[in-house]
Amino acid sequence: MASNKPAPEAPSAYELDDRGAFAGPAYAGGDAEFDGDGPWEEWDPTEGSVRSVRGKHRVAKQRGGGLARSGTVLGVGVIAAVGAGGMASAEDRPPVPISMPDVGGMVHDLADSLPDAASLPAVGGLISDSGSPSATSAHAATAADSAPSAADEAGPLSRTTARTDASGTGDGAGEALRSRILQQADAQQDAAEEEAREAAEGAAVKQAAADAAAARETAEQAETAKKAAEQEAKRKAEEAARQKAEAARLAQLAKSFLAPVSSYTLTASFGQAGDRWAADHTGQDFAAPTGTPVKAVHSGTITQAGWAGSYGYRIVLTLDDGTELWFCHLSSMVKTSGKVGTGDVIGRVGATGNVTGPHLHLEVRPDAGSPIDPMPWLRDHGVNV
Repeated sequence: MASNKPAPEAPSAYELDDRGAFAGPAYAGGDAEFDGDGPWEEWDPTEGSVRSVRGKHRVAKQRGGGLARSGTVLGVGVIAAVGAGGMASAEDRPPVPISMPDVGGMVHDLADSLPDAASLPAVGGLISDSGSPSATSAHAATAADSAPSAADEAGPLSRTTARTDASGTGDGAGEALRSRILQQADAQQDAAEEEAREAAEGAAVKQAAADAAAARETAEQAETAKKAAEQEAKRKAEEAARQKAEAARLAQLAKSFLAPVSSYTLTASFGQAGDRWAADHTGQDFAAPTGTPVKAVHSGTITQAGWAGSYGYRIVLTLDDGTELWFCHLSSMVKTSGKVGTGDVIGRVGATGNVTGPHLHLEVRPDAGSPIDPMPWLRDHGVNV
């Protein structure tokens, strides 16, 4: 940084009179000129230290004999302080060069090194053409360019006021930018909170729907289980009722159906093959001693009674449903016609016909047709054989 010119040597204290005027020989008349170091000239302590103006933020150079920078005013203040407080002590000292830091240049260097606000992430979008820092800076520079011309005519105070106004404009733009950034941050925070709230509400709705679906499924399962239990209970009740009815029916049938003989031994069964029969056995044999009473299995009408060849003496009892019961190999016939009741004695066991010993041969022929196995038929009618 360039150093300023040496300050002019102040007059000695003994050359001043009581009123503070110069009273030495050179100033005896008060109008004589000082012939020490030569004639005085106007001195600008900042002219040699001012850096070249860069960028748009330039300050107009001073015009005429006025002061254009606040640094100049600071230099004049320093000189005045030195002159007022140090004249007596600086009488015998050599002149001291004074250098002032270029505050304005430092500000410009710092401003040039900072990035443009429009290039900053999430900030450039907030700046419009009318409110961008570059536009504000251009406006401030234009105001600063026009301020010195009017301030030069009004004096140093007006120029300082103009610079203060330009600085105030910059501060206002920065405050507006800060306010807009804060507003955007608040808006983003509000949007994030709203999004989080909506997400929470959506999750709550989905959870409620899932809970409702689970509750419905549980209720449906419980209803299904209840219906299944009711159906099972109904089925069991129906089965019990059916079994009870069947038992009652069999009990009733037991009263109306009975075995043809009271004491017997089962010998040849239905369908059994043998050399004594032309075909397979067509009935069930009940072996018993000769003369054992033969009873009517059920009430009906005797439609036939007499000799039947290989069957010996045979009685045919026709029931009300058309089923024929054949009682064969009888030794004697007690009833040969008419109606009979259940348990009535109709004949006696014998060995007539094609036999090897005394027994009762019983055949069952539904609808007077082909014979069937007598044992299942008897059991179906409640006869325990």
